[in-house]
Amino acid sequence: MTEPLFLKSDLHEKLWGGDHLRAFGYDLPSDKIGEYWAISGHKNGVSTVLNGEFAGKSVAELWISNRELFGNQEGDVFPLLTKILDANDWLSVQVHPNNEYARLHEGPKELGKTECWYIISAEEGAEIVYGHNAKSREELEKMIQAGEWDKLLKKTPVKAGEFYHVPSGTMHAIGAGIVILETQQSSDTTYRVYDFDRRGDDGKLRELHIQQSIDTLTIPGNELPSNKSTVENFEEATITTFVKSPFFDVFKWEVAGRHAFKKSALYTLVSVLEGSGKFVSEGKSFEINKGDHFIIPAQIEKWEINGNLMIIASNPE
Repeated sequence: MTEPLFLKSDLHEKLWGGDHLRAFGYDLPSDKIGEYWAISGHKNGVSTVLNGEFAGKSVAELWISNRELFGNQEGDVFPLLTKILDANDWLSVQVHPNNEYARLHEGPKELGKTECWYIISAEEGAEIVYGHNAKSREELEKMIQAGEWDKLLKKTPVKAGEFYHVPSGTMHAIGAGIVILETQQSSDTTYRVYDFDRRGDDGKLRELHIQQSIDTLTIPGNELPSNKSTVENFEEATITTFVKSPFFDVFKWEVAGRHAFKKSALYTLVSVLEGSGKFVSEGKSFEINKGDHFIIPAQIEKWEINGNLMIIASNPE
């Protein structure tokens, strides 16, 4: 396989969604689209290959039938999930479990959810919740039950171009006016701590998961990560390494011209967030544009990217 796997994926309506994902060329069925599951093998929104010999097959199918595309990585499920989120309103304040808790309480093949966010755009004054102020599990439970959200939650302003690593167990929420690219473990398990007393389409208050949240939140609350990004400058490219974690490594590739890459992992997930150009491997050239998402399979050892592009890429661990 000497071609990247270009993907078509699912759009998800959300109570807090908007219409900003049209900027990536997606045909939105409504103005409440909250998520595009851009690279996914998850059962709740699996991506399908558009090109080559595997056209029409899903990432989940290929994980089972053609594991060589992924360097024969072990595991029951494709381990990563890339999304673009449009937060037109606050998401719920939530927490995700680690692998052990997820497998014990959600199913033996379920993964926990460590994630990270690249801020694509943020309106003036936009904020996130990251962490909390409780010093013990007892204090946490007391503050939740009393609804002391202003005391409990840590908020911080954000701006475009910033990156946040969000390990499992972190109290977090994405605020209104923010569009992000999220790289995460392949999990759809979310425990809501607080949802601003919003009601769903059925008119009922949305379900909360207080006990699971108390069980899984890190105590004391996670602090905002310091900026440990490393930057490599080349003649026609800048490569930023945002994070190297037990689950994924995440990079920003800024190319202005022509830059050669070498394989550094079993396979690589690629999301084009700005610009246009070409992906070239073994003499084959593929047009790539803003809004495209693809997987570079294990068989591709070297490639070039030509053009003017900004890309977020991730590797499995």
